[in-house]
Amino acid sequence: MAEGLLRWLGGDSYEALSAGTRATQVRPEAVAVMREIGVDIGGQSSKSLDRYLPEEIDVVVTVCDEANEECPVFLNARRRMHWSIDDPARAGGTEAERLSAFRKARDNLRNRIEAELLGMPLR
Repeated sequence: MAEGLLRWLGGDSYEALSAGTRATQVRPEAVAVMREIGVDIGGQSSKSLDRYLPEEIDVVVTVCDEANEECPVFLNARRRMHWSIDDPARAGGTEAERLSAFRKARDNLRNRIEAELLGMPLR
């Protein structure tokens, strides 16, 4: 969701990459709640962060506590940030409850992107 949000909010000014500590799948709930705000992430795929370790990256942002603990050091990153956002993929319950968790994560991510990334000086 963060990748889709940054692409949507930042436009051509940012190159958004996303990966997890383990490649899994883009959850259908994530696709659904992003579609609610007009962002299509249906074409995105889950990737492992290992593929980005050698890349030169301006900012690495971990978005859940597990990722923050497991994230390796990106030697070529200029800055690292951590946002403690509950992982909606861990939400149980009814479909409505799961969608609510994904909406909460989406809105938290959007607020953090707007407040902390947009307008940040780039290389």
